[in-house]
Amino acid sequence: MPQVLTPDLPAAEVATILEAQLREEDALLTGHFKLSSGLHSDTYVQCARFLRRPELAAPAMAVLAAQLRAAGLVPDTVVGPAMGGVVVSYELARQLGVPSLFTERDAQGEMTLRRGFALRPGERVIIAEDVVTTGKSTLEVARVLAEMGVEVLAVASLIDRTGGAVKLPFPNFALLAVNAAVFDADHIPAHLAGVPAVKPGSRPEKAA
Repeated sequence: MPQVLTPDLPAAEVATILEAQLREEDALLTGHFKLSSGLHSDTYVQCARFLRRPELAAPAMAVLAAQLRAAGLVPDTVVGPAMGGVVVSYELARQLGVPSLFTERDAQGEMTLRRGFALRPGERVIIAEDVVTTGKSTLEVARVLAEMGVEVLAVASLIDRTGGAVKLPFPNFALLAVNAAVFDADHIPAHLAGVPAVKPGSRPEKAA
């Protein structure tokens, strides 16, 4: 088992340990994958396999909470988008000693705050994600919060799948930056073209 994460570790060491933990739990895989979007990638991330282990999730969120505190970003509430952000939001909020809420999609597919959840105008919020991929869900949550007059301090996640390239209108804290290449089906590079594509949850496809 890789070393345990602690808040006193340098960021580079945190990233190294977290990557090892993710790979050991098969939450971070390298190969040839066909994503649900139809695009292909050399990297697949499924943080649920990591987050199912409280003894791994809690230390990771303790590190993230410490990074936010060090930056002076202490929220009134943590909000995460369902489903991936629910566990991250809860555990990060627990570490920070504040409430945790989650947004979800309504029947029309619009992100919204339901289940009697409410926020007051002027509240300071951290958006929690398991993985930041394009920033789309983060921005959808931010829009919901802005309509309530809530201030978004930052987004905090386990993994930034863009390697830090995603542009957001607030600080982006991630314990691990992964440069995951993505390709459309007509432009798969030679080193992947001969490798059967795996669609997670299904059988491998034949190589091109």
